[in-house]
Amino acid sequence: QVQLVESGGGLVQAGGSLRLSCAASGSGFSINAMGWYRQAPGKQRELVAALTSGGTTNYADSVKGRFTISRDNVKNTVYLQMNSLKSEDTAVYYCNVDSTDVRTWRAHVLFWGQGTQVTVSS
Repeated sequence: QVQLVESGGGLVQAGGSLRLSCAASGSGFSINAMGWYRQAPGKQRELVAALTSGGTTNYADSVKGRFTISRDNVKNTVYLQMNSLKSEDTAVYYCNVDSTDVRTWRAHVLFWGQGTQVTVSS
């Protein structure tokens, strides 16, 4: 199994910055991609940013130019640098892993972090 531990959330003023971290650990799975989702009250969980093992990035239109996803392969940690934060960014942010079970080669096995709250005050 893969365990994901998130950190870095908190309260920040509009225009400020935060960096979220998600550390992956475990065995039996090969990580293909990592990403960040968020869910605001009353809204559906949405993709914020994703990073594949090949280096391809994908961002929600609402965060393009403000957020940056990156990965430290040595630490097996994915980051989300969030700049110019807006009140609309307030949500619980979830780390996500898309992996392959190396024992069965079952693909697209998903794991989720526990979520970290980001609150942007205006």
